[in-house]
Amino acid sequence: MTFSRMDSMRRVQVVSNAVLARLATVGADPRDDEQTRQRKVLLVLTSVLILPIAVVWGSLYLIFGSPVGYVPFAYALVLLGAIIAFARTRNFAMLLRVSLVDILLAPTLSMVPLGGFLPSGGVGLWGALAPVGALVFSGPRAGLRWYIAYLAVFITSGVAGQIVGPVSTLPEWFSSTMLGLNVAVGGSMVFLLIATFLRQRDRAMDALAREQERSEGLLLNVLPKEIAARLKAGESPIADAYEHATVLYADIVGSTMLAERLDAKQLVALLNGIFSRFDLLAEGLGVEKIRTIGDNYMCVAGVPRGRADHAKVMARMALGICAYLDELRAAGEDRIDFRIGMNSGPCVGGVIGLRKFVFDIWGDTVNTASRMETHSVPGRVHLTDATYELICDEFDCEPRGTIEVKGKGPMRTWFLLGERRAHAESARPGVAVASAP
Repeated sequence: MTFSRMDSMRRVQVVSNAVLARLATVGADPRDDEQTRQRKVLLVLTSVLILPIAVVWGSLYLIFGSPVGYVPFAYALVLLGAIIAFARTRNFAMLLRVSLVDILLAPTLSMVPLGGFLPSGGVGLWGALAPVGALVFSGPRAGLRWYIAYLAVFITSGVAGQIVGPVSTLPEWFSSTMLGLNVAVGGSMVFLLIATFLRQRDRAMDALAREQERSEGLLLNVLPKEIAARLKAGESPIADAYEHATVLYADIVGSTMLAERLDAKQLVALLNGIFSRFDLLAEGLGVEKIRTIGDNYMCVAGVPRGRADHAKVMARMALGICAYLDELRAAGEDRIDFRIGMNSGPCVGGVIGLRKFVFDIWGDTVNTASRMETHSVPGRVHLTDATYELICDEFDCEPRGTIEVKGKGPMRTWFLLGERRAHAESARPGVAVASAP
């Protein structure tokens, strides 16, 4: 292919794209949604493509002396007027109605003066664009109604043409040629209309699938996947009792002083970096993050997916947090320290609220875990006796003794030291744990 031919093809493509872009603005409204915009573009494009065909068809009939040639010109004038009115009024329903009536009546009624089905050269086939257009733009019910109307007009006009006879005689070869052209060109227009509609629909479905995937991702960032599935299925309210779970609270020590030393962006960036690391650790261990409130991080193991090792996996979570804080201190970050508290036992979980809903857990087990964090020591993991009993065979703990816990009275509690080496080495790969010396 020569460069001149390539340049010519590029110019044609540029012009075509410019024309299509211009047509897309006809009757456009900034308030239109994507579906409405595409329907407008498709109807205008189809109408504009039919206009020159109508002029050619009318000219051919007039050249051979048939007054029926004026009908395509009348059709074209009506359609052109409707397009101009649409460009000004943006009334899509009006353009669609005029287009369907115009294409239904003009070619089909032309069968009467042409002499019926065969002498008309199949010109009435163009009327099939009316029910096809109604199907594409208005749906199956409208398409069925227009199809019944088309059959009635087509059959009536064909029979009437055979009874009345042609108003002028056309060469047989001309009628035969027009039959082939009407089938080929009319069929091509039907195919183009349906193909373009299906392509637009596929694009819309792809966009919808991407949006649904994005919404699904956002939902799973808010709710556990099991809870999200039940919520989407329409279950409400969602509330479950869990017999065995371990809850962890971690709270920054001296957060008020930290907020005074840092501006808003620095504080948020610091908390985001820390809690993002906690999220990754929780995800790797299969721990469910419940929420963050300011500088407080809360998570649970055994909810909503039950697991026998809930206390042990949460102990690894706590040790992973401590190991990460050691990394921060080794890197020169000495402003951050956490109090961590854990407790094990039954709890209730569910979704609360109608808007901005969250999955939350309640019960004495949760309250006691919060108390363990409040009564903990900076840099240490504070355990209840209930959690200690579940992990003592694999983790080293230090007895703290009996302390007075607000709202609970005297309680024997423990500090978590580390996981015994044999068990630490068999822990899940990629999970940060600390082991006792």
